[in-house]
Amino acid sequence: MDFSSIFYSILVLGVLGFLFGILLGFASKKFEVKVDDRVTKIREILPGANCGGCGYPGCDAYANALVYEGADMSLCGVGGQNVAKQIGEILGAKVKPVEKKVAFVKCMGDCKNKKIQLNIPENKNCIEAKEFLKNNKSEGCNFGCFGLGSCKDACKFEAISIIDGIAKVDSSKCVACKACVSACPQNLIDIIKEDQKVIVSCNSNDSGKIVNQNCSVGCIGCKLCEKNCPNGAINVENNLAIIDYEKCTSCGICVSKCPKKAINLRENNNEIF
Repeated sequence: MDFSSIFYSILVLGVLGFLFGILLGFASKKFEVKVDDRVTKIREILPGANCGGCGYPGCDAYANALVYEGADMSLCGVGGQNVAKQIGEILGAKVKPVEKKVAFVKCMGDCKNKKIQLNIPENKNCIEAKEFLKNNKSEGCNFGCFGLGSCKDACKFEAISIIDGIAKVDSSKCVACKACVSACPQNLIDIIKEDQKVIVSCNSNDSGKIVNQNCSVGCIGCKLCEKNCPNGAINVENNLAIIDYEKCTSCGICVSKCPKKAINLRENNNEIF
């Protein structure tokens, strides 16, 4: 056995390994992508829910957007004012007050109020039910909540329950992440300010006659709310009352005038009184 050839082979491999190591070390420094340490600090204080409520794919993306794009510091619904304040301290910027927002389901067509049940086969989710009704006409309100729980399944914070056949939001748990908004094929869920008291609890564009046939609490487009609002904050569009919250003072006149009780005053826990 030629030990000298083995020795030289090992020596050459060792030298090559050493040279390649130096080369790789140089390359890593030369082409290093430097991360602003503010991104790391912000990422550490973000809740890590990755819910997307801020409008970015996750907490990492939001942290980067805050540092490199000047994103709004008050977008984290989970962290609220406390996290926004800490972000401001890291970035050396003043933070505006964070308005608490919650999800709201524009439907009261529960088992008691719904006069006609939609003919939807069992074991379907809301999206499947929507597709089914496109090809299979059914009596009943086609604008309301199916009560099949797609929004509930999408919520990471257990803020939605299906009660008496419709979705209900627990405002104390809701962080306005908008996952339920995306999950609802009926476009029934809005994100509103928590202190927004007057709400239209209906989403139907059917005529008043058809609404009366389908539901005991649906908006019939009678315009009594529109005619009696002292601030001109309500307009009936496509058979449905729409509130302009820039004008609304929550006086409650529209609530008292609505013959179907489709307009209500809202408490923080989403109960109607």
